Amino acid sequence: MTLWIAILLIVVALIGGVALGFFIARKYMMNYLKENPPINEQMLRMMMMQMGQKPSQKKINQMMAQMNKVQDKPAKKK
Repeated sequence: MTLWIAILLIVVALIGGVALGFFIARKYMMNYLKENPPINEQMLRMMMMQMGQKPSQKKINQMMAQMNKVQDKPAKKK
């Protein structure tokens, strides 16, 4: 009888740990994205204007493509 209780407690602890870990990771990522939002075309346009450049759509598209290419490289190595 005590063996079944021990097995049940282990299974419940594992499920609880997985659920708790999921919610902690979710909260961490939500806070991270709130503090460091991903860059978009509007942000690039503002950065270029602040640097004294006239932001054309072609330049913005090139910069976005380059940034996406750089972000995808480390993911492919894994």
